[in-house]
Amino acid sequence: MTHPPTSARYTSPLRYDSARIHAAALYCSDGRIGEQFDDFLHNGLSLPRYDRIALPGGPACLAGHPQATLEEKGVVDELQFLVEVHKLKRIVLIQHQACAFYGTRLELKEPRLELLQKADLVRAAAYTHRVTGLDRIDAFFARLNDGVLTFEAVPV
Repeated sequence: MTHPPTSARYTSPLRYDSARIHAAALYCSDGRIGEQFDDFLHNGLSLPRYDRIALPGGPACLAGHPQATLEEKGVVDELQFLVEVHKLKRIVLIQHQACAFYGTRLELKEPRLELLQKADLVRAAAYTHRVTGLDRIDAFFARLNDGVLTFEAVPV
């Protein structure tokens, strides 16, 4: 397999906007759905330029799973930093259907998988509130259907 040549320099045509919107999103790092997450956050929630925290399983690391204790510490540190320095007022947590973190690292299968993911969003929201002091924490579950993602609110 050949790869296209890489340029030593690239200039983005997008203009820089220094205004903060005081929101962050924590979601799975699965690159197959990153554009859909951006679309939902930009257009579904009107959050342009949100701060991003992406890692396998996303909010699962804040739900008390022993398999994610190292990730938990790092994400908590990052959230606390962003609240202090970027003056966050809102955090959005997103889980997605058929997440490999749950299937591989936690060894779970459907139908229990989705139930646990939604319960984890509730636990992660409570823990996020405890470690950041923020009240505005929203949670969503992204469901894949016929090649498109639908984002459903999860009460937290």
